[in-house]
Amino acid sequence: MAAGNTWQGYAVATVIVLLTWRYVVHPAFFSPLARVPNAHWSAPYSRLWILKVRYLRQENRTLAASHRRLGPVIRLGPSELSIDDLDCVRTVYQGGFEKPAWYSVFDNYGVPCMFSARPAAEHSVRKRLISNVYSKSYIQSSPAASAQARAIISGRLLPILEDSTAESQIPHGIDIYSVFMAATMDFIAAFIFGLRGGTDFLGHKGYRDHFLELYRVRNGYGFYDQEMPRLTKLCRKMGIPFCPRWVDSANQELGEWCQRLCDNMSGLFDGDFRPKVGSEDEPVVLGTLVNGLRKEEATKGRDSLLYRTALSNFRLSVASELFDHVLAGQETAGLALTYLCWRLSQSLDLQLKLRTELLGLTPNMRRNIDGTMSMPNPKQLDSLPLLHAVLMETLRLHAPIPGPQPRETPLCGCKLGTYAVPGGIRVAALAYTLHRDESIFPDPEKWDHTRWLDSSASEEQRRQRNRQFWAFSSGGRMCIGSNFAMHEMKLMVSAIYTNYTSHIVDDEGMANQGDGYTGRPEKERLFLRFEKIE
Repeated sequence: MAAGNTWQGYAVATVIVLLTWRYVVHPAFFSPLARVPNAHWSAPYSRLWILKVRYLRQENRTLAASHRRLGPVIRLGPSELSIDDLDCVRTVYQGGFEKPAWYSVFDNYGVPCMFSARPAAEHSVRKRLISNVYSKSYIQSSPAASAQARAIISGRLLPILEDSTAESQIPHGIDIYSVFMAATMDFIAAFIFGLRGGTDFLGHKGYRDHFLELYRVRNGYGFYDQEMPRLTKLCRKMGIPFCPRWVDSANQELGEWCQRLCDNMSGLFDGDFRPKVGSEDEPVVLGTLVNGLRKEEATKGRDSLLYRTALSNFRLSVASELFDHVLAGQETAGLALTYLCWRLSQSLDLQLKLRTELLGLTPNMRRNIDGTMSMPNPKQLDSLPLLHAVLMETLRLHAPIPGPQPRETPLCGCKLGTYAVPGGIRVAALAYTLHRDESIFPDPEKWDHTRWLDSSASEEQRRQRNRQFWAFSSGGRMCIGSNFAMHEMKLMVSAIYTNYTSHIVDDEGMANQGDGYTGRPEKERLFLRFEKIE
């Protein structure tokens, strides 16, 4: 009996020693990551600290403070790092590091899209299908994009601003956050589905508000699926969902909405839809995506990297891809425009300088008496220094996606700074910290558009500043819609400030930008008063 107790004691002691080695001694002292500074004392042993920070939506500011205190590479958990150094960013994001399971929450209808595709090779194939129509040269020369922009700005956006100048509306102003969310949705939906096949959120305020409410209630509920996917799936099977039922209902309604947009273009799938190329009704992105997938299927068939995830589920794959484009294209540009107009509304002098620059366009966007207006030369518009500066500074300080963009180190490992990092480690950079590097952006919490106009800066300083700008990420998996977003935002800002001045009526919550993956204003509204320039 005594011998049996002795052996049991040995067994228990052995288990304790092994567990202590595995979960305490090794990660703290012998792991390859042991040399990396810990953002929290518990980082070598557990993810609980960083999970709590993320759950409370305090990640960006917390990591920024940790990087300032500890350096460019910090440890967040047993197998997780955060980086804040351009050389490390280049290694990770230009090195083809693959995406971790964190991105599977962006699989729409259970089908991957380009953004959520984890293998870098599969992403590359998907990107080649549509990258041409999102290039700057294509967007600037596209008759369809120009016709769509004219119809939306002249026929929808400016009339709303004009109506808001009525004497009865002046005391209340207009919620420009809602207007911009509508305008950016109409822009991206028109480019994808054609003007007639897209949306008219600007013209249907009731439905727009309903859509924004759906998007609002689902916002922030990706935490469990992203950070604890196995536990979340197990609990769902047991009938213990972590997300409220209304979140599932909102997601379902949004998904059905996008599928209807695709179904309305079913003729394109069946080969009998022939929109006039170059017209405002040309479905540029949808047509390019469908034709690209057909070509991939015809040339490679089952040997294609896309066969299992896309070609074998053609229609849902297209819907998944376009669902990602419309939601991302709306929110990011809408947020940036809201913050830009908020900043401009704080200075009539800056508005005057901007208008003077905009009137120099040939043709400019001055609205005629009959409500018509000319579209500027896209290349000339893109080269306006002050317009570019105020937009870049807004995207720097108020990045719509300020949060981390996770990647996974390759099995062979890599070197980040002075640290040798093994394979399978989650590593991420974030725009929030990169945009607040005091050595590149002095007084980083100050909105100062002149930092992008500094003629005294050397060529190397300008290059370094542009490399540090990370609003659209970088590398092969950077935002495919960056050129489209910059072009539409410059067009809308030009149209507005050529014809109106803006003044703040109610900006409560604007100074408190969300501290999560996306950065929305606290109240998700901004009331401005517009005055027509005669």
